[in-house]
Amino acid sequence: MNGGKLPHSVLFCCDYNAVRSPMAEGMMKKFYGRATYVQSAGVRNDMEIDGFSVAVCQEIGVELSRHRSRSFEEMMEWGDDLSGFDLVVALSPASQRQALEFTRFFHLEVEYWPILDPTGIGETREAKLAAYRLARDQIRAKMIDRFGPPIEA
Repeated sequence: MNGGKLPHSVLFCCDYNAVRSPMAEGMMKKFYGRATYVQSAGVRNDMEIDGFSVAVCQEIGVELSRHRSRSFEEMMEWGDDLSGFDLVVALSPASQRQALEFTRFFHLEVEYWPILDPTGIGETREAKLAAYRLARDQIRAKMIDRFGPPIEA
């Protein structure tokens, strides 16, 4: 893609802001520090941060346990101006549709990264963790491809 060019601000979004977009937000902050303003949101917000997301991100030194899930609607209610984001990265088809809807009102660059939804995969704890690791690693690979190698030590 265009590796190395960091936007000033990026919004990651998925269905509930409980699995994929918090992982992306946490990794972006860890990998690129304060170089970019990063937030995440979901189309809906009726779930808390997923414990498996917290666990697999802890494995790579990314802290998610304090993440509070929020929807696009809540972001706007709380005063976050969606038009202020340089880039919106949608990690699910529903969030891509929602983000593209916003482009009718705001000038936003929207990218779609098709990331596995690990929530329904696996019967055992280990199988579930493997699915979440796969989603985490897909996000990490897309992020490094898009923004270049991490700048954190």
